[in-house]
Amino acid sequence: MFDIRQISIGSEPEGKSRVDVAEAVKPTTVAALPGIEVYQIWGTDSTPVVGPGEQDVSFAPYFPEPGGIRFLLLTMPPENAPAPEVTVDPAEAAAEAERVFPGVLAALQPDEFGRHRTDTVDVNLILDGELWLELDDGTETRLTPGYCVVQRGANHAWHNRSGRPVLMASVLIGAGRSA
Repeated sequence: MFDIRQISIGSEPEGKSRVDVAEAVKPTTVAALPGIEVYQIWGTDSTPVVGPGEQDVSFAPYFPEPGGIRFLLLTMPPENAPAPEVTVDPAEAAAEAERVFPGVLAALQPDEFGRHRTDTVDVNLILDGELWLELDDGTETRLTPGYCVVQRGANHAWHNRSGRPVLMASVLIGAGRSA
C-alpha cells in the first residue's frame, strides 16, 4: 500500500559516518488483525548506543520492556471496508499473532475490538488519512495528518471511519506503571 524505505546510519570505529541499512521495509500482517499492516522499522530492548558497533534490533516482545524502544509505521483500513477472506481457524490465527507480534493479543480487550492498554509511552503521528482516538468514557477525537498523540499507558482504541487507509508513525517507549 505504501512504499516504505529505511536508512539507518552509524559510524566507523574512527568516527566517520556510514550507512548500516538501506532497504525497503515490507509490511507484516496476521489473520487475527485483518487489514492492518505493520512496518517494523527499528527496535531495541537495551539502552540505545551511538558510535561504532551494531545495535541489536528487536521486536520481541512487540511492546518494549522499560527502557526499550520500537519505531514502526502502521496502516489501518477503513472500518467499513470489506473484511479480507479469512480461511484460518481462530485458534491458528491467535497463535500466528502471538508468534509474529508477541504480546499484542494480551493487550487487547476481547469484548471491545481494538481497545487496549500497554505499559508504554507511545508517540504517534498521523501521516496520511484520518483516524479517531476513543477513550474509556466514549470521548472521541478526530485526527488528521499532522496530529501527534502522546499516549501514556491509557486505555484507548483507534478507529478508521474514513473511506481510505490511514498511515501512522509510532515510537513505543517501554515504561513502568505508577502505583
